[in-house]
Amino acid sequence: MSESHPAKTTAPHAAVDEHPVDYNSYVRRCAYIFVAVLCAISAMIFISYLPQQQYSWAMKVTLILVVACVNAFLVAGFLMHLLSEKKLIYTLLCFTVFFFAGLMGLTLYAMQDFPTGTQMH
Repeated sequence: MSESHPAKTTAPHAAVDEHPVDYNSYVRRCAYIFVAVLCAISAMIFISYLPQQQYSWAMKVTLILVVACVNAFLVAGFLMHLLSEKKLIYTLLCFTVFFFAGLMGLTLYAMQDFPTGTQMH
């Protein structure tokens, strides 16, 4: 009746060593993103110091906004992990962009819409 069964030896920390996410590659990717964000900030500062004779104010603002959009994509997409999110997150982001663009369009549309009798100084 007393049969000897070999004891199962499982290392309690063996499961900890086999983590599904490679931590080193994640830290390396975050470091690359951090360097890219620093480069984007440096590019925005460089653009702001471009000479006024060759680059108009509108051109400099446009370039800075383009770099800022790339910077926001890097931060939101990679550091906030929005690139790997579900469909609901993308839907909410699309609504946000749509309504933001609408508000900016309404603002630009109403910039010359003054009440009758308004005097401009």
